[in-house]
Amino acid sequence: MDIHTTEAIAVLRRKGRMTIPQIGEQAALAYEALCAEAMARQLVINGPPLFVAQSMPQDAHTVFELEFCLPVVSDELPALPALRCARLMYEGPLSKLFTGGYQPLLQAMAVAGLRASSESREVYHGWHGPESADNRIEIQIGVAHT
Repeated sequence: MDIHTTEAIAVLRRKGRMTIPQIGEQAALAYEALCAEAMARQLVINGPPLFVAQSMPQDAHTVFELEFCLPVVSDELPALPALRCARLMYEGPLSKLFTGGYQPLLQAMAVAGLRASSESREVYHGWHGPESADNRIEIQIGVAHT
């Protein structure tokens, strides 16, 4: 775990309300639409896809708000704001994202005396499918101001 402040970045966005099991299908549709929009608007994609969650649930049945973001070069789009966060790079299949990524990060934050904000992000640096051991996902959990 390290503490980091992300930079604000212009993004194309698609917002939705869903449960955790619905994320995969919604993400595929959202990123197809976001890439098509970037191409139609002649915007250069300048970073990996991001998921931005507000109050991520602890179970598979609670509906929550998730925003799919695609970083682009643009002075006209609203920026995804900077985020002071604790972060960890997870590598592996989605089935172990919580136990191998979120859980150790949340434990490290607790040991360090940090309190999580309601915002968390996942940055998909490398995506090879839900079962792939080669996925590289940066987990960012906002650090609440004390």
